Amino acid sequence: MSVVRVERIPAFWQRGRATVWSFGFLIGLATGLGALAFARLHKYWITTYWRRKLLRRARRRGGPRDPSPNFRPIEIKRSGSIVPGIEGMIGNTPLVRIASLSDLTGCEILGKAEYLNPGGSPKDRVALQIITEAENNGLLVPNTGSWIFEGTVGSTGISLATLAKAKGYNCCIIVPDDVAEEKAMLLRSLGAVVQAVRPRGIVDPRHFVNEARARAQAWTPSENQPYACAFFADQFETEANFDAHYQHTGPEIWHQTDGRIDAFVAGAGTGGTLAGVSAYLKCVADPAVAPPPLTVAADPLGSGVYNRIQFGVMYNATEAEGTRRRHQVDTVVEGIGLNRLTHNLELGLDYIDTAIRVTDDEAALLPLCTVSLLYEQRCA
Repeated sequence: MSVVRVERIPAFWQRGRATVWSFGFLIGLATGLGALAFARLHKYWITTYWRRKLLRRARRRGGPRDPSPNFRPIEIKRSGSIVPGIEGMIGNTPLVRIASLSDLTGCEILGKAEYLNPGGSPKDRVALQIITEAENNGLLVPNTGSWIFEGTVGSTGISLATLAKAKGYNCCIIVPDDVAEEKAMLLRSLGAVVQAVRPRGIVDPRHFVNEARARAQAWTPSENQPYACAFFADQFETEANFDAHYQHTGPEIWHQTDGRIDAFVAGAGTGGTLAGVSAYLKCVADPAVAPPPLTVAADPLGSGVYNRIQFGVMYNATEAEGTRRRHQVDTVVEGIGLNRLTHNLELGLDYIDTAIRVTDDEAALLPLCTVSLLYEQRCA
């Protein structure tokens, strides 16, 4: 009779510490890879869903909205209601009667209180229109790590930085290195990446606007954010700038004055406000009821807009041979003045009647005179 000896095979946790660690490492590795794969797939599904949804919406819309004189802005109350995020606070700013100047001249002089926008300027309208149209056309998808690039020395950078952070985008603003330090500090506090370059002419590839375009084109997504994209806002040339004022600012002014407006005056930094509002006011006015309002460009020293509107030539004396300066638009007023014909300004040239020169002394003294007159009236 033979005896068979059966040896019991020990469990894996009884085979030694090295074996247990190896088994634990394999389990952890498999779990980590599975979680990473799921996260990537989930992000891909979400991104694809939103891209398709936005593209379908753009196709149903048939592209950008066609500006119409019958367009009425959405009325958003500034108190007593809930607005959908910071974008709900943009626009529908009041017209303020400037009592001192109105009483002095005998005319009703009104100012559009655009400082009540979240970013403190009418550029909030432009930034919102640019981002909204980009989303509707599938060029931007929120919360994917996408970047918005722009070159600016004015308020557009502040508006883009404000909205980008609120809507889930990163923002990179290219500025000339002589921009006011307070603006650069504010941009950084709003979460934007600020990069300074040497001031150059617009024809130079290293001009801050061209630099922003080049960086947007050269940008590539990282491995952690493969579905992110880069978008160049292009405030000077995009029609979204013109549309923001044709579809919103102009109608607001018309409805707030009940169509009784004799003249509209604005400066030109990109030309969008002046062109968009002027075009709307001219198109909506009924000559049988009242003559269309006079539209006027207020142009600072060094800018060529005055000569372009009055004489058809974009030119200024500072551009003459032997008199060229580092800064052609040599004025204390930042963000106003042009030495080239932008697409936004070109869209409204036929609707701008005339232009006036505004010196630095006039620009600096008028606010002081306005405050002084107001103080004297209150004392009286």
